[in-house]
Amino acid sequence: QVQLVESGGGLVQAGGSLRLSCTASVSIFSIFFMGWYRQAPGKQRELVATISSTFNTNYAESVKGRFTISRDNAKNTVYLQMNSLKPEDTGVYYCRGGLGYREYWGQGAQVTVSS
Repeated sequence: QVQLVESGGGLVQAGGSLRLSCTASVSIFSIFFMGWYRQAPGKQRELVATISSTFNTNYAESVKGRFTISRDNAKNTVYLQMNSLKPEDTGVYYCRGGLGYREYWGQGAQVTVSS
């Protein structure tokens, strides 16, 4: 069973930065398609950013230029660097790992941006 463990959430003022990490308990992490999603109170979960096994990245329009997704396969870890944070970035951030038809989710990390 693959486990994904997020860390790095917290409370930050608008304009600040946070870095989320997601570590996978799997030796074949390098071939996983990884992504970050978020869910704000009362809203549906939405895509934030993805990174493929070949390091191709994709971002939601709302975070382009502010967030950066990256991965370190030697550490089985994917990161989300979040800069210039806005109150509307507040939510629970989830890490997702995909391999073929299988997908795995982390438990979520709370990010709160105060104005």
